[in-house]
Amino acid sequence: MDVTFYGLKSCDTCKKSLKALKQAGHAVIYIDVRADGVESDILAKFEIYFGKTLMNTRSTTWRNLSAEARMRPALELIAEHPTLMKRPVIVAGRAMFLGWGKDVQERFLKK
Repeated sequence: MDVTFYGLKSCDTCKKSLKALKQAGHAVIYIDVRADGVESDILAKFEIYFGKTLMNTRSTTWRNLSAEARMRPALELIAEHPTLMKRPVIVAGRAMFLGWGKDVQERFLKK
């Protein structure tokens, strides 16, 4: 199955999940959210699909934002600070998955 993978090259979870997807035989189109960016219409789809869970409020980037900055719209913040997007986001056809939890692993690593 072809998947589009949105992640960060420096993210350990992204490295681990990307490797597992490839080993499971998936053709992966990799998009580094920092280096390549994410088009605004795609980010908007992510926000509609995942809602508030798209924002990584446990990140160092989030903690370093001022209270005023945190009040800005999520998509604006993610466009400006791509590390605020929870990752990976995996798109397979019309389905989208956020993170690399057991449910996502079971979906993509079935044998």
